[in-house]
Amino acid sequence: MRAVVQRVKTCSVTVDDAVVGSIGRGLLIYLGVEKDDSDNDLRYLVEKITGLRIFQDSDDKMNLSVLDIEGELLVVSQFTLCADTRKGKRPSYNNAAHPLEGERYYNLFIENVKDRGIHTAAGIFGARMEVSYINEGPVTILLDSRRTF
Repeated sequence: MRAVVQRVKTCSVTVDDAVVGSIGRGLLIYLGVEKDDSDNDLRYLVEKITGLRIFQDSDDKMNLSVLDIEGELLVVSQFTLCADTRKGKRPSYNNAAHPLEGERYYNLFIENVKDRGIHTAAGIFGARMEVSYINEGPVTILLDSRRTF
């Protein structure tokens, strides 16, 4: 399971000209589910993302998590994070989970972060989405549950 985590001031996702999710200060999460991902991968990313200390404290040091600042999350499914670009010019998506499994883990991720008391908005799995945001910092973190980077 892979994620791109961006610290944002504000963020929204639109489908067919309608805003389907929006947040204030918090994290924009692009989430990609790979074949063979398991509940362990899910738990790892939920724990890592909700505890990631990338918000400034009173000394202007990145010491606080989204939980600490009572921030929000916007989660957007993105199978293209599973792309393999090592060969040729056209990405291979063979590592992406089957859509039914991808959607299941996407929804479980959202449920798990909501269970931690974080206000969470979401895009629509499989839809063509437009994401608008103001990246604060900017701060952008890449995560892989298999720890390949």
